[in-house]
Amino acid sequence: MFVAAAFIMLAATSCKNEPRVAPVVDTTTRDSLQKIIDQKDNEINDMMSTLNEIQEGFREIAQAENRVSIVKDGERTDKAQQIRENIQFISNTMKRNRELINKLQQQVRESSVKGDQLKATIDGLVKQLEEKDQQLQQLRAELDSKDIHISELDETISNLNTHVEDLTTESKKKSETISTQDKQLNTAWFVFGTKKELKEQHILEGDRVLQSNFNNSYFTKIDIRVDKEIKLYSKSAKILTMHPSSSYTLQQDANKQYVLRITNPQLFWSTSKYLVILVK
Repeated sequence: MFVAAAFIMLAATSCKNEPRVAPVVDTTTRDSLQKIIDQKDNEINDMMSTLNEIQEGFREIAQAENRVSIVKDGERTDKAQQIRENIQFISNTMKRNRELINKLQQQVRESSVKGDQLKATIDGLVKQLEEKDQQLQQLRAELDSKDIHISELDETISNLNTHVEDLTTESKKKSETISTQDKQLNTAWFVFGTKKELKEQHILEGDRVLQSNFNNSYFTKIDIRVDKEIKLYSKSAKILTMHPSSSYTLQQDANKQYVLRITNPQLFWSTSKYLVILVK
């Protein structure tokens, strides 16, 4: 290794310049130097191993690209299958190379060996990988133009469409849920009737309103955002449920019959979503 060689050359030079002086190096210093040398050797070996893997990956990619070129320009009946397999191999190998380059960059960052040439080599590998990415995209476009459809690509598109459909369905379900919740939040029920009618439906029990198991179907359902006026068709009307007085008016029309006008729906229905009015 070049680091170890550098230390050996340094030691040899020192001995040549001072042949008559016996070197005095204690055991601890010698062991420390040897550990440094061993550490650097191990780091370099690890980085070289990773670099060799990357270079081998690029060589295999080039071979696969050559196989694709031969097949796509030939007359083989199974060319689509052959191309698909090679493109899948290229994609997997490029993914592996990308991971190895990241690993090599991490090794350099953590290593005690610092060299501009090594960093330049890594930059070259990254550029080479980017170029392969572009070449793969061009190859796929060329295959499409020749009506050579790769199932891998079709499957990708299919999965994308399925994903979009799932998102659309999910969005629709959410919209329906929101719409349902919105309707529930803005739904109220009202009823008006004589004392006898209200008692028959258990809506009125003595002086208590809606305290027992009343007949809910006797009520009329309304949308509080839309229905803000209720004609009572009676010359006598009294609201039995609790609603803020500032949120409505109860007035007679030209026929002297009462009409309930809700001026502030949110406030009016904030205390109760049920409205009971006693008429005669």
